Amino acid sequence: MAEAPVAPGPPKTLRGIYQEVRTAFRQTPRVMGLVWAADARSALGIMLLSFLGALLPLAIAWIGKLIIDGVLAASASDDPAARAHVMQLVGAELGLMLFTGLLGMSTGLLRSLLGTRLGYLINLRILDKARTLDLVHFETPAVYDKLQNARREASSRPLNLFTSAVDVVANVVTLASYGVVLVTFSPLTLLILAAATLPAFIAEARFSGAAFRLFTWRAPEGRRMRYLELLLTRDDSAKEVKLFALGDLLVARYRALYEKFFGEERSLAVRRAGWGFGLGALSTVALYGCYGWIASRAVVGALTLGDMTLYMAVFRQGQAALRTILRAIGGTYEDNLFMSNLFGFLELPTEAEAPAASAPSVAGEGRGFELVDVSFRYPGRPQWVLRHLNLSIGPTESLAIVGENGAGKSTLIKLLAGLYPPTEGVILLDGRPLVEYPREVLWRRFGVVLQDFVRYQFNARENVGLGNVAFIDDLERIRVAAEKGGADETVAGLPNGWDTQLGRWFEGGVELSMGNWQKVAVSRAFMRDADILILDEPTAALDAEAEHALFQRFRALTEGRMALLISHRFSTVRMADRIAVLVDGRVAELGTHEALMAEDGRYARLFTLQAEGYLGAGALAGPR
Repeated sequence: MAEAPVAPGPPKTLRGIYQEVRTAFRQTPRVMGLVWAADARSALGIMLLSFLGALLPLAIAWIGKLIIDGVLAASASDDPAARAHVMQLVGAELGLMLFTGLLGMSTGLLRSLLGTRLGYLINLRILDKARTLDLVHFETPAVYDKLQNARREASSRPLNLFTSAVDVVANVVTLASYGVVLVTFSPLTLLILAAATLPAFIAEARFSGAAFRLFTWRAPEGRRMRYLELLLTRDDSAKEVKLFALGDLLVARYRALYEKFFGEERSLAVRRAGWGFGLGALSTVALYGCYGWIASRAVVGALTLGDMTLYMAVFRQGQAALRTILRAIGGTYEDNLFMSNLFGFLELPTEAEAPAASAPSVAGEGRGFELVDVSFRYPGRPQWVLRHLNLSIGPTESLAIVGENGAGKSTLIKLLAGLYPPTEGVILLDGRPLVEYPREVLWRRFGVVLQDFVRYQFNARENVGLGNVAFIDDLERIRVAAEKGGADETVAGLPNGWDTQLGRWFEGGVELSMGNWQKVAVSRAFMRDADILILDEPTAALDAEAEHALFQRFRALTEGRMALLISHRFSTVRMADRIAVLVDGRVAELGTHEALMAEDGRYARLFTLQAEGYLGAGALAGPR
């Protein structure tokens, strides 16, 4: 087992810290753009209500001072007018408190609505980006880490960042109003206020960075934990998990990862809480030091009781406002760090985003495929999968590709379909380099049945119609495709025919056998008026009768088209016009079935071995 990577520590120098903070806060304008795009009216409403609410605390504190001074004056004079004035002030403070509650409720409602719209928008952006990624991205673990980090916090971090920024501005307004009052008492109180609060902010920012690095670093193990969840909860793995009694092992591994994650988070939380308490105690000591100062001034008659109450309330609330500002800035820093994961994923370069070369919009002169000295290896891997491949495939030719597992058959299909560019050499289609074709133009020419075809949890009509989404509602065209692919009898036996939900994931679904799923996949390929058919193990899950029925129609279905067939069943490949035998990424033999059998080489040996397995050695005693 490979050693787990070590989590990177925080920046060691002031310059490193400054660079990290500066880089993090670059995300803020982009996040604000997302917020505005999601729900501009709710965002504007939150800002206006927050700024209005920022002015209310000082007004409430000021009325509280007037009430106390009014009570003292009324009790000394026993004047009914003075008592009435006090009650008016109480009523005014009640009105302000009710208005404050109304503002809080309205702001909370708008934040909830904005959060819902923002979460949807960001998830949509992630899905749109995933749709444009190249196949290489989906075969690269680092990209899955980026996706995991982007999706994990996408629903909450942008809203947190926006509301934190609004809170900063609103509390600055509140603090400024408090500052005016405190300056009239003593400018020194403002310095004490800042000095007592800043250390807590510095510690919070440091732990925010540590939290970001922890959660980002362990993304691969987080994906492993989710994979274990899938194995234990998905229908396509449940049978094997039960039959092999894997449940205890998988749960134990899940528990071990959880305990590891919990230990890391507990360590961070304990250190964060400890520093928070210590530095919070410093703020409390400063608060009560100012309390004593203000009280002593009132004792000697320099302040009225109302003034003392006002200054104490303003200092306490001013400290809370400054703490809120610094905490919001620290939270904004942390949110920006996590948002860098989202934007990093959205900025992954894809070939689809590259400017298209001048290319034909339709198929050119029918010359088929030509591979000229083509070699390929997967990005980041040293071993060659295909090496110095030279091969031509005519525009109406059916070519079968055979070879042992790992010979490069499926990789060759990926290259011919334009899912990967060759590492070396060039692939020509109708005389033009394949890379010059816009993907949407190229892929419209293909009808494909892949070895790992998708079992869509949709109804039967959609499962076939997805082969050409422009005609997904054209039932007659779907019926014709199903007849060509052999799925018509399968659909006829379903309880609701074409409207039957397939798969067990949703209510009323009907699960098909793997053979019937494969007939649906083959039918899906025939939905297109494609001039190139790619069939990767199209009969792997079919019984002998269904396979025979499909390939009785094979020549008719591929007439006038190019067909590329991968199969381990030699009874299937012998029906192709030519057969290419791949060995270690090279074409070792090429020819018709009869010619290859006459050569008595690798193909003939493999064909003989398979035939012996089916029929016994005696069945091959006669001439081939």
